[in-house]
Amino acid sequence: MISIDHQHQHLAALRSGLSVVIFPVQYAVSTPIKALGALSNRIQSHQDLLANNERLREQNLLLLSRTQRYSALQQENIRLRRLLESSSEFGAAVVGADVLAIETSPSARQIVIDKGNRHGAYVGQPIVDAYGVFGQIIKTSPFTSTALLVTDIEHAAPVQINRTGLRAISVGAREIDKLELSFIPTNADIKVGDLVVTSGLGGRFPAGYPVGKVTTVEIDHSEPFARITVSPSAQVSRAREVLLVWPDPKRDEIQRASATGQDLVP
Repeated sequence: MISIDHQHQHLAALRSGLSVVIFPVQYAVSTPIKALGALSNRIQSHQDLLANNERLREQNLLLLSRTQRYSALQQENIRLRRLLESSSEFGAAVVGADVLAIETSPSARQIVIDKGNRHGAYVGQPIVDAYGVFGQIIKTSPFTSTALLVTDIEHAAPVQINRTGLRAISVGAREIDKLELSFIPTNADIKVGDLVVTSGLGGRFPAGYPVGKVTTVEIDHSEPFARITVSPSAQVSRAREVLLVWPDPKRDEIQRASATGQDLVP
């Protein structure tokens, strides 16, 4: 028994000595392992963070896309509401049409709409949007029609100054968003801001439709006529929906007579 205790004491002292010798080796071996484990955890955390950021970015883009879509739908509803309200104000037979294509080059300013002669569209038919005269149809097919914009240099319409009743012809200008009034004498009563409307003469455009507002009045007394520019009422470069108008001859006759102070002949 005494011999065993004595051996154990020697063994304990030996183990204690060996542990002192081995400790630096164990520490040296375990330190890289711990460092690798910590680095691995950091890498994993960084990857998780990147994955979360990517997921959040995709969700944010999706939400932004939906917001833009909702905003577009809201604006479309506003346009359609205005178009519907304007159709009741015009008091004529109308049909809505979507703009399929638009060409606004210096040589041609035209649109293509999704209504053709199968829907009753005809060459010369006036087209308006929620704000005013848009143009007129120049070509039809069964399901589509091509219309000349009111700002095209080949387009002309009889108009009058709403304030005074002064008559003129509106024609397209070189600038895409301008009109010009022809045959206005230099001494005519016309001012910047005057509203220009259709006169109803010629029987193509119904009377009283907004055409635009006078933006400039240039007078050269060496010339017989003033140079008048007009900003169109219709959103010729942005409209997506328009109205095809079937004029009411009796209504237009009454409006023309009222504007000129004439009596109707039964």
